[in-house]
Order: sequence, then C-alpha cells, then structure tokens
Amino acid sequence: MYLLRVSEQQDAIEDLSEVNALTAYRWAYGSAVAKALEDYSEEDGHDAAFFGVSRYTLFRDRIDRVFHCGRFAVPSGDTDADLDQLLAGLSENDITLMPRIPAGVAIRNDLNGSPGWVIGQYRILLISAPYGKTKKILWSAKSKTKQRVANQRNPQPEQPMLFEALPEGTDIDMSAVQATDTELDLTTFVIVHTADSLTGRTELALGRPRLNSGGGPSWWWLQDLDGFRPMGSGNRVVNTPMPTGPNTVPDAPVRVRREAGEAGGASSRAS
Repeated sequence: MYLLRVSEQQDAIEDLSEVNALTAYRWAYGSAVAKALEDYSEEDGHDAAFFGVSRYTLFRDRIDRVFHCGRFAVPSGDTDADLDQLLAGLSENDITLMPRIPAGVAIRNDLNGSPGWVIGQYRILLISAPYGKTKKILWSAKSKTKQRVANQRNPQPEQPMLFEALPEGTDIDMSAVQATDTELDLTTFVIVHTADSLTGRTELALGRPRLNSGGGPSWWWLQDLDGFRPMGSGNRVVNTPMPTGPNTVPDAPVRVRREAGEAGGASSRAS
C-alpha cells in the first residue's frame, strides 16, 4: 500500500516554492546542522540529546533569521538594515548561501508554544525524529499540540487516500483513514528533520501528518526537501544577484570511532 501525491501537496509545494520558502528552510537546516556538528564533542561529554537540542535550537534561529522574524524582524521592511545582527555567528559559507528573502514573506506564529511560521495560507511547525525514521512517527506519542495538528481532516475527503498495488480482495478500513477535524485556524504542516551526529547525514521533509494511534501511515503526504529543487514557477523573490554555487553546505566531518588499544591509548567510544 502506498500513499500517492494529492493535489494539496502539489499546491503547497508550488506556493511555497514561489516565495523561495523551501530553499530558505533547506538553508536554515544545513546551517544549523553544520554548526551543531562543529560544537559537538563526545570528549566534552556531549551526547545525542545535546546534539538534538542544539540542532533544533539552531534550526529555529536560522529560520527566524532568513525570514526576518522574532529578534531579526525588520519593521521598516529594509532587509539590509541591522545586517550585523542578522549575520552574527554565521560562517562565511552560511552568509554566501543564505537566500535573500524579503521581510513579511513569513510571519512567526507559534501554536500553543510550538514554534511556527505562517507563509501565505499555511502554518509550518517543526518536529525532530531519529535518523531514518521520518516515515515512522507515532503521533499519539507526541505532544498534544502535534496530535491536534495530526488530527486535521483529510485534505481530500472525497478521495480519502489514493492507493496502488493493493492485493486483489483487500478491504480498506475507511474509519482508519478518516481523521476527526480539530478546526485549526490555519492549515498546518510539519517539517520533520533528522541528523546523524557521527556521519553528518540528514533528512528534511515537509508534510501533513496523519494521526495513526492504531498504526498505519504517519503522513497524508510527505515531500522530501533534502536535495529538493523547485520546479516550474519557483523563482527568486528579489533582484539581488545570488551565489552561483550549489545550495548545499560542505560535507560534515565524519567522526571515526577508535578501537581499544589503538595508537594513543584511546578506548572505544560507546555506541
């Protein structure tokens, strides 16, 4: 059984690409992971929890920066104002690749304390997951806010889900695919992000979560953003020339575990 793309996904990707928002999220996450890996040190006692909190905090900060929200807001609309604050702490690579998004494209709009940004008709929240588990989130184990978002109505109630490759005679339990609408004020999507602290590998995806307390798919639809390039009308929203290089950060350093007895007397690190 496979979830197929529905029209809401296509519309959302086109709308967000039109204002360069997906590129902005990709830049923010690449910058956040690079900085978190730079600061991460097992020798200093850092662990997966430290790396996860650091990555999340930096991701939120970078999103506010690129969209000029929060403490990076530019009330006058002059995105060249207060550049010192906007670029403080960023690497030269971050500064070079940072998309120039006009103020007002996104508005900070948290949901019950969960950081969110409104872009057009959509609100976008964040959630982290273990690396490789973006499609296996159990929303009933998440916060009440995330459960409420996952409990939004099916985006195409007249076609609850599109399936392919179903074995002949398979019955579909429609009660499992119909979610109760919680009437959020805005259609709310979630960006799920993961990273491996040893390899630097990441996952980044945007989707509409699906409440799956009884099991089944975690998403009504999910769009991979790692390496995503907008198609069609997704153009830059300013006339300022942008860097010609690829919109990626340098490969993150790979941390190699030493075996016991290796030169230098280092003991093997815990998995």
